[in-house]
Amino acid sequence: MHRIFAVSAVLVFAALCGAQTVNFDSAAVGSLPDGWTVAMTHAGGAPKWEALKDDTAPSKPNVLAQTSTDPTGGRFPLAIYEKANFTNGALTVKFKPISGSGDQAAGLVWRYKDPDNYYIVRANALEDNVVLYKVEGGKRISLAPKGTPTKTYGVKHPVAKQTWSTLRVEFAGNLFAVLYDGKKIFEVEDATFTGAGKVGLWTKADSVIHFDDFKIESK
Repeated sequence: MHRIFAVSAVLVFAALCGAQTVNFDSAAVGSLPDGWTVAMTHAGGAPKWEALKDDTAPSKPNVLAQTSTDPTGGRFPLAIYEKANFTNGALTVKFKPISGSGDQAAGLVWRYKDPDNYYIVRANALEDNVVLYKVEGGKRISLAPKGTPTKTYGVKHPVAKQTWSTLRVEFAGNLFAVLYDGKKIFEVEDATFTGAGKVGLWTKADSVIHFDDFKIESK
């Protein structure tokens, strides 16, 4: 009996501390995949997250797309994955900026409490930069990379339009590392949100973005 319990405990621990990749291929086209909810920071037109077929998808046939095009500048559509809630780990996603005249921004969200409180790192194909923020009390505040002046706004980095790229964040305690296409580009330290939270995807304003292969690793 004790041995069965021990084996079961190991399996549960492995499930909680393992990795999973969500590729959206089992979702009905035009629908929000199971396990996801939609939210938004600030006001503006409603977000529209849906599974779509994309023949260029890294894992065919489907992607998760944010397709609403309201241009409100401070409007942040969120897709939150309800099946993961943890403190330390890593997130990786493949993304393709499709369109947007004001923004073409794709982001990863972690330690999410609600639409007004979370961390987010995003890449913007119109600005060619990658920036890590905290959203606290509904206010988005950029966090300077380690070793740079306090007001430094992320890092300049090419972000290709109409092309698949990979964004990753690794988070442990107060330290966050950001990787782009497998290469670490900066680190940030911050202690605003230290407890467990949900994870998800993010866009801004009129950004139409396709996402695929959302990998979740908890520790």
